[in-house]
Amino acid sequence: MTEVAVQRASGRGIWGWMLFDWAAQPFFTVVTTFIFGPYFVSRMASDPETGQAAWGYGIAAAGLVIAVLSPILGSIADQTGPRKPWIAFFAAVKITCLCLLWFAAPGSSLFMVVFFFSLASVAAEFSTVFNDSMMPRLVPKSEIGRVSNMAWGLGYLGGMIALIFVVACLAGSPETGKTIIGIDPLFSLDPKLGEDARATGPLSAGWYFLFILPMFFFTPDALKGLPIGPAVREGLAELKVTLGEVRKRSGIFRFLVARMIYQDGVNALLALGGTFAAAMFHWSITEIGIFGIILNVVAIFGCLVAARLDTALGSKTIVMISLVLLSIATIGIVSTGPGYTLFGLWMMPGPDGGGLFGTAAEKAYIFFGLLIGVAFGPVQASSRSYMARSVTAAESGRYFGIYALAGRATSFLAPFMVASVTLASGSARLGMAVIVLFLGIGMAILVKTPYPADRPSQ
Repeated sequence: MTEVAVQRASGRGIWGWMLFDWAAQPFFTVVTTFIFGPYFVSRMASDPETGQAAWGYGIAAAGLVIAVLSPILGSIADQTGPRKPWIAFFAAVKITCLCLLWFAAPGSSLFMVVFFFSLASVAAEFSTVFNDSMMPRLVPKSEIGRVSNMAWGLGYLGGMIALIFVVACLAGSPETGKTIIGIDPLFSLDPKLGEDARATGPLSAGWYFLFILPMFFFTPDALKGLPIGPAVREGLAELKVTLGEVRKRSGIFRFLVARMIYQDGVNALLALGGTFAAAMFHWSITEIGIFGIILNVVAIFGCLVAARLDTALGSKTIVMISLVLLSIATIGIVSTGPGYTLFGLWMMPGPDGGGLFGTAAEKAYIFFGLLIGVAFGPVQASSRSYMARSVTAAESGRYFGIYALAGRATSFLAPFMVASVTLASGSARLGMAVIVLFLGIGMAILVKTPYPADRPSQ
């Protein structure tokens, strides 16, 4: 593999690229995980099990589309050259769909809400494919791990700020109508109609639009290549060659298979963990929002630490440590319920102490949530730097397309299995337990994968 020296981009070009994560994260934080998703499961659906199943199937459908099209689009982008036009197109789709979530009132069609959410998820992922593929052109490989983790940490900071705004200024108590800081929700939002949760769609859309602008203005892009027609033909041909090529590059192939499996578990945990807690403990939007804020504070700390350790220890070590922590956390949360944790080995009787997270079991759940917060940023940021260190800038588009495929090829499978086991057993707890299998199998494959992945196996 021939490597071409990469000249470091300007400071504002790198910051523009990192602000993409800042812009994108509120969608995942306030819509997918902590505010809109729990609202959909606990208040829009007839019961939490039906809501979790519908939400899980929506995530699965989006994952299937992403898995099929990501590598195709990545290969085409390598032929057309610039990534920004693709990001702009998918940004328009995402922003439109998020704005339409405002109409997701109680009693609305679950299908239409899930459809717009899933389409926004597809557009968000495709935009990320093209943004990630710009990274190898911005900094030398020695700096990739630091920049990737810093960008991810910046994303969690953005998500946390958006979440704090929702909890403090928009999410009113259904009983008092006041937010946690004692004011009426801004814009006269009615919490009884779910307007505080529904507003997270337009809020995330506006945030995304505003903060992706520096990337468009300052971050250097690839040079213009073929027109779109020839680019599609060349891209599809190149994809066929790449799929054959990656099977011969055994280290990269093994890494992609490992990531395909463990990332499926990570995605399902992030998408369904908040809804699981909201249904089990009957948390309000305020409580689930504060839980999300706590996780994001810890996530920022985790990314900052990982930014340093990635350079010193290597991306593979950071990913392995993160997967161990996520496995422990998942076992912890599925073994916790009202009055107990660790499958009843530790009973936690006693009355609700009042206030936020008043029971001992809720506090145990928070502890396991902290482990998720520490690990879920580094596992994704260091996976991205693992891949970026394993390919050249010239092949980054097609390989990050394959990378997205590896992150999404079976991404429908974990949510599908969680949803199906939940429906079949009538237990959301058993459904969530499936996630541990994906994390464990991914770890087992990654252990013997070389680092960087293009290095011959020992």
